[in-house]
Amino acid sequence: MPDQALPATAAEQPTTAEPTPLSRAHRSRLMQIWRSAGWPCKDGLEIDLLAAGQIILQTSPEGHETLRLTDAGLQSLAFARQRGARALTAHDRLARRFGEHLLATGRIVWRELALRAALEAPAAPGPAPAQEQAGLPWSEAATSAVPAAPPAPPAWRLARPDLFSVRHTSVAAYLQPLVHEIKFSRADLLSDLRQRTKRQAYEWLCEGCYYVFPAGVAKPNEIPEHLGIWVLHGGLEEGEFELLRAARHTRCELPFAVWMALAKATPMRTEIELAQTGLGDGSPEAEPAKAPWRRSASAQAA
Repeated sequence: MPDQALPATAAEQPTTAEPTPLSRAHRSRLMQIWRSAGWPCKDGLEIDLLAAGQIILQTSPEGHETLRLTDAGLQSLAFARQRGARALTAHDRLARRFGEHLLATGRIVWRELALRAALEAPAAPGPAPAQEQAGLPWSEAATSAVPAAPPAPPAWRLARPDLFSVRHTSVAAYLQPLVHEIKFSRADLLSDLRQRTKRQAYEWLCEGCYYVFPAGVAKPNEIPEHLGIWVLHGGLEEGEFELLRAARHTRCELPFAVWMALAKATPMRTEIELAQTGLGDGSPEAEPAKAPWRRSASAQAA
């Protein structure tokens, strides 16, 4: 009786369809396992990934347990990167490029932070005009003056700058908080210039506000003089930034509410910084490097 061909297993069949969508937390854990030595955390996320066949648990002859991505896990990461690249608009790509430029200059950068900014309250009603009191006797005119009203509380506005950054320093006076607004199209830029209260909120949060847009979108004389201008020459991926005009800096101390928002938010990080967090080969022979002064001290003792 001739042997019947057995159906191919799931591991042998080529998988071209998109894998089962994972949550953001599961994708982050997959990336951490991919970049690290694979030491297990033994939490719920790893239980879900093991059950879904995204990772496998391996045990070395010495009894050490490590996690490794399966083909399905690699495909999940690849599809997630492709979806993210397709979802990025030209505005997002320009914001990412300039954020990396700020990181290279030694600043800490946050994207699309939601910050509450105080605006000047509308003027309180004052005393009646002099022409309205002209026909009254002196005593009546003096008593008819409206008493001075207490100062009105400031009006609050929720500001969401494209890029908010501070200098990498431990001295509060040297932080120099800045706001950079990304405008890829001329229509977006002109629409933003008409929103005066939005710019006032940014100016309350920082020492200088800048517009960043591709070269040719607008001329410097179309932007208010106290605002800075950065332009991009070339494409979004390989272009170079040029400072056309520096912003007019005004002294600004970050309020406590802004400090709390920065503490709870996650700043931007470069690919190199993300890769550094997962370094380590997991070998027990690896010993921590000794500090140079300790080596020199031991050498002197010898």
